[in-house]
Amino acid sequence: MSKSKKAEFRPNEYVVYPAHGVGQIVSIEEQEIAGIALELFVISFEKDKMTLRVPTHKATEVGMRSLSSPDVVSQAMKTLKGKAKVKRAMWSRRAQEYEQKINSGDLIAIAEVVRDLHRTDDQREQSYSERQLYEAALERLTREVAAVAGGDETDAAKQVDEALLSRAA
Repeated sequence: MSKSKKAEFRPNEYVVYPAHGVGQIVSIEEQEIAGIALELFVISFEKDKMTLRVPTHKATEVGMRSLSSPDVVSQAMKTLKGKAKVKRAMWSRRAQEYEQKINSGDLIAIAEVVRDLHRTDDQREQSYSERQLYEAALERLTREVAAVAGGDETDAAKQVDEALLSRAA
């Protein structure tokens, strides 16, 4: 258990926590939990009105990472423009795979879910669970694209929509 990794993140920096998406490190604080002094990252997820405390020595182990580079974002946009790969497996199995991709925190994997579950107006209606997964993936993707660009989420949403619509044309 090396402590050399903890300097990787700093207060006011945006990070991606796999299960929750983009958050901002508010501070690094010391807390005593069960008699053990722990150094914790305090991460605020503004949109969800949630605060998460992650032990600094466990941050990389749980998959917390810095925002994607602009190269990764453009690769994710390319992924959105690709052809949807819908497997013929049972929905429950596909849903499980999509859920894993969303919670992996990997931007490209999240873009794949958005691409595969995206429906144009002339396609059949999505089921409730399909729409839930699609919206969760879309929100994660949009938030990270916005955070990387330093812009707001509406601009990022337009960018994602344009990428999805360009493939339909």
